[in-house]
Amino acid sequence: MSVHTFPGVTAADLDLDVSADVESLYAEGITARKGAFTKEWADQLNDDVNRAFAEALQRPNGAVGRGPNRFYVEIHPEQISGFVDLVDHPWVRSLCTATLGPDYRIVELGFDVPLEGAVNQPWHRDFPIPPETQRERRLTSLAINVTTVDTAEDMGPFEIAPGTQWDDGPDFEHGMFPPKSLYSRYEERAVRKYPQRGDISARTALTIHRGTTNHSAKPRPVLILGVDGPEANNGDRHDTAVTSAYWKTLPERVRRHLHCPIVDELTPMTQKHTIEGLVMGDA
Repeated sequence: MSVHTFPGVTAADLDLDVSADVESLYAEGITARKGAFTKEWADQLNDDVNRAFAEALQRPNGAVGRGPNRFYVEIHPEQISGFVDLVDHPWVRSLCTATLGPDYRIVELGFDVPLEGAVNQPWHRDFPIPPETQRERRLTSLAINVTTVDTAEDMGPFEIAPGTQWDDGPDFEHGMFPPKSLYSRYEERAVRKYPQRGDISARTALTIHRGTTNHSAKPRPVLILGVDGPEANNGDRHDTAVTSAYWKTLPERVRRHLHCPIVDELTPMTQKHTIEGLVMGDA
C-alpha cells in the first residue's frame, strides 16, 4: 500500500489497487483514470449538464460567475442520471477510501462551464489550506472531475502547477491567491490537461491551478464531485439534498457516504461557494 494511504486502510478495503494514484495526488496534486466510462455515458452527462445550466441561468443566483463568460452551478444528485455510476465507480470508491478513509463524505455536486470568451483565471486554489494539511501534509478532501466533451487546445483547457498543493504564505490573498510575484513559479510548472469523454480525474483543490482562455465557440463543461474526509468541512459551503423517493433507490454503500438532507421536494440551489478573486479574470 502507498505510504500516504489513510491510516488503517488495507488492500482488502479497496476494489482496485490505487496506490500509484494516491502517490500521484501527494506528489503532483492530480491523477486520472482514462476511459472509465463510455463516450455515450459522457454524452448523456453532457445533456443533463446542459439542461441544468439552461435552467440555472433563468433564475437569480442560479449560476455564479468564476470570471468573464465562466460559470459555476451546483446541482442535486438526481439531476444527473449517471450519479450512482460515478460515485459507485470502483476507481472513485477506492481512491476516496485510500486517500480519505472509509468514512469519506460526498458533499458537493456541480459543474464549471467556460464559454466562448472565457479568459485566463488568476492562479489560485479553491479554498485555504486546512490545519491538518498545513501541520501534517495530509490531504483531507478531493475534487473528482469529469469532462462532458472532448477537450481541445482552443477550448480553454484546465491548467495545473503540479506539486504546488503545499505552497502557502501570509502573502496568499485569502489563503487562496498567490501574489503575482510567484506567477513565474506556476507558469514554469504549468501542465494543460486534455481529458476526453469518459475520463475521470481526481485532484486536491489545493494545487495551484487556473482555467485558460476559451478561444473556441464551444463550451467546455466539467462536472465536479466534492468529497471530504472526516476532518474537512467543505460541506458547509454546499446544499446537496435528495428526495426521499430518490434516496430509496440508492445502494446502501452510496447512502453511507451521502450525508445530506432527505426532502419531499428539491429546492433550486443558490450557490454559497463564491470566489471573489475569480470574478474579473487575470487582470
